[in-house]
Amino acid sequence: MAVLSGAGFAGLLGLGAGALLWRRRRAARGPAPLAQLSLAEFTDAHPPLTPPEGPLHVYHLGHSLVGPHMPAMLKQLVAGHRYGAQIGWGTTLRAHWEERTSLPGYESVHTQPEFADATGAIASGQYDAVVLTEMVELKDAIKWHSSSHYLAKWARHARQARPDLRLYLYETWHSLDDPAGWLERIDSDSDTLWRDEIIRRAMNDPEAGAIYRIPGGPVMAAVARAAEAGTLPDLTRREQLFARNEEGTQDNIHLSDLGTYVIALTHYAVLYQQSPEGLPHRLALADGQPADALSDEAAAIVQRIVWQVVRDDPLSGVA
Repeated sequence: MAVLSGAGFAGLLGLGAGALLWRRRRAARGPAPLAQLSLAEFTDAHPPLTPPEGPLHVYHLGHSLVGPHMPAMLKQLVAGHRYGAQIGWGTTLRAHWEERTSLPGYESVHTQPEFADATGAIASGQYDAVVLTEMVELKDAIKWHSSSHYLAKWARHARQARPDLRLYLYETWHSLDDPAGWLERIDSDSDTLWRDEIIRRAMNDPEAGAIYRIPGGPVMAAVARAAEAGTLPDLTRREQLFARNEEGTQDNIHLSDLGTYVIALTHYAVLYQQSPEGLPHRLALADGQPADALSDEAAAIVQRIVWQVVRDDPLSGVA
């Protein structure tokens, strides 16, 4: 699977030796400035990807918005698909890098054989793709935890082990009760924060290579809008995509089984560069229990929505 190497990426941008040295020193100190990588250059550095020739081995690094069930659902969509993961509680990219197995929640989450220490697992070179995500509140992660700097560090670490690896940032969402509005935050953050403040800054490090995006938040927003416009059978409110707490109250950020399925489809569409239309929708959770499922009609509509959003995202790699 073709992907820009560090040298190829530097050549693409036409950087001189002095600029390369300056960027490497900046990467060692902290987040790189945005200025030297224009939006046009940044977009050009994301050429369309070809669909993989067979099932992938994918590593997921993140927190509860990855969770145990989404990777397990994704595995059921492709025969032979395999995955590994490291999950913490509200974990930043920085904490994953620095704290490793001492992460809050590590011991309680890492009970399945797929869960393994990220640094060693990624260094093994056995994974075809690595999917990273950042904690939310995203503004706090950027301000206090140097999101772009640590995204670049993870990218360099992955490419040292596997130069042809495909690397992705999984874009998530904020709480349903966000004061600025849930849909409004997804719409505004997608470019200004996820793209420009994290991916674009990280790619100022030429050794990071091309970092593509899995647009989870925009897909959730599109499905919620369809539901609330009355065009999705069985779904009428965005809250149905989110879980209920044990006492029956609304969980404003963690996914229900239906939301988890939507995000599994989104990962499939980006990782496999193919439409999810026609995929099965009655799946199991990570523990083998049957997941709540959409109706046949609703599943078909959701699959079309997912593909439209992924296809329209220039950072997804879809031609």
